[in-house]
Amino acid sequence: MEQPAVEAFGNFLRSQRKLAQLTLRELSDLAEVSNPYLSQLERGLHQPSVRVIKSLAEALNLSAETLLAQAAGIDAENGESPEGFSDTEATIRSDANLSDDQKAALLEVYRSMTGGGQTQ
Repeated sequence: MEQPAVEAFGNFLRSQRKLAQLTLRELSDLAEVSNPYLSQLERGLHQPSVRVIKSLAEALNLSAETLLAQAAGIDAENGESPEGFSDTEATIRSDANLSDDQKAALLEVYRSMTGGGQTQ
């Protein structure tokens, strides 16, 4: 994985943690990974293992495929999206022009209009 993809994953992970309204320590406890390691992941200093990705996905109530796709640098802009994950939700979640609060609000409105969809 090249460095920009690692940094992009870190930014996505931080955004998802904030959308879930979790502190770094709370997410590290839920995912059973150390707090310093999680901090390093969010700062784009390490490439996570599949086991860590799966633990983080469960803790954030995301599909492992979604988080794995982010870790691999696959995104909706490239026309690729994990099976079962809405392109619209992926786009909202990865939009750097939106604040975390704006992302949460848009996701809530989107889900209310589509009958649910992926949960945080």
